[in-house]
Amino acid sequence: MFTGIIEAIGSIRAMEPRGGDVRLRIATGKLDLADVKLGDSIATNGVCLTAVELPGDGFVADVSTETLARSTLKGLKVGAVVNLEKALQPQSRLGGHIVSGHVDGIGEVVGREVSARAIIFHVRAPDELAKYIAEKGSITVDGISLTVNGVRGAEFDLTIVPHTVQETNIGSWLPGSTVNLEVDVIARYLERLLLGEKAAHAGHDGGITAAFLADNGFMK
Repeated sequence: MFTGIIEAIGSIRAMEPRGGDVRLRIATGKLDLADVKLGDSIATNGVCLTAVELPGDGFVADVSTETLARSTLKGLKVGAVVNLEKALQPQSRLGGHIVSGHVDGIGEVVGREVSARAIIFHVRAPDELAKYIAEKGSITVDGISLTVNGVRGAEFDLTIVPHTVQETNIGSWLPGSTVNLEVDVIARYLERLLLGEKAAHAGHDGGITAAFLADNGFMK
């Protein structure tokens, strides 16, 4: 588990195709690896990766075809800058929100504007994720725990303060940039709980519809 509070910015040193998937070598910059051991998890642009080698200046991780299909990692080039966070420890402060490192989908930056010293980004999420995104709720974008400041259909707004711009790769986002999205895990569990006994039926797609809410007394 992670918090979405980025600890360091790293860079991709090598991408090696291996039997259909990819092995990444990541330089971790100022990230302290003294307490990291083989098998530990490090979130990379919001993707939970397992360290399989620790060469000293970073770590090496294998990226499965599932992860490549669901995230922006497949499009990274050598030299690309990435956000890094080590796994949460029980005694750590939960400065952001609960983040699993399991990417739900890929979003697209569709707008960027300056507001005083902040930058406002407009991001379009996949349609199927829109129901999990709420104004003033939390969302993880490229591993960063952020607050949703506005919602319009599948588009949402983020207001980014200078410190976050300085400490992450967010300053490089431009219209057309793609980003990894992880929705609030509480929203996902709430959806599942609302299904009740219907969740046990394999034929149910797991979605909450207006008809379902009406049939179960949530709407008049």
